[in-house]
Amino acid sequence: MKNIIEINNLSFFYAKSKVLEDINLTIQDNDFLAIIGPNGGGKSTLLKLILGILKSKKGEIKSSFEANSIGYVPQNTNLNINFPITALEVVLMGHIGGKRPLFGYSKDEICCANSSLKQVGMKDFSDTKIGNLSGGQRQRVFIARALCANPKIILLDEPTASIDVLGQTEVYELLKELNKSISIVVVSHDISVLLNYAKNVAHVNKNLVYHTLDNVQKNVQNSNEHLCEVELLSALSNNHFPGCTHEH
Repeated sequence: MKNIIEINNLSFFYAKSKVLEDINLTIQDNDFLAIIGPNGGGKSTLLKLILGILKSKKGEIKSSFEANSIGYVPQNTNLNINFPITALEVVLMGHIGGKRPLFGYSKDEICCANSSLKQVGMKDFSDTKIGNLSGGQRQRVFIARALCANPKIILLDEPTASIDVLGQTEVYELLKELNKSISIVVVSHDISVLLNYAKNVAHVNKNLVYHTLDNVQKNVQNSNEHLCEVELLSALSNNHFPGCTHEH
């Protein structure tokens, strides 16, 4: 597989507080990477560094494509759901970075937005006000907005926060389908759901520990040491876990 993003020896500080330390990570073409970890551990900061929103003075991030080939679904959108804007108009906002909205959108951009809505199963809701959609439907619209960039990779920060179980499943099934042609990186606390979809997991708490899920079961069964939450949940979900030993 082709490496599309390589992070080498990356560290980041806010003022004098170190948020990330010596991060090394490779994201491959068509990867589905889940980034988990405690609040304040640096997960969202890592996404912002990949996006170029933040800059680090130590380490490097290399990608095989231009920055505008990255789609992004932020944790908290700046969109007021009570604002009278339709799903189609939200998706069209994905084109704002490349033009002057004052002069409206071209036919090609409108066509692209409609195509993105169709891709996420929301074409029939194009004229529906965003506030009249369920949480899961809104999130699929925001994903459609990210697709307007024709991305090679989509980064999502807590995409299923405050969404019911059905909506969560719909979002992850959509991401699984998109993953056939696009790399997916998801920051989430929803570990049990991610284990059903992610191919790899990065646990971030200032440092980064990388897990390939195919190898987790074997590691759990052979380990007598402290087990991280990825190993525990993966083992429990398959009923292979005989017991837990912690060493602090």
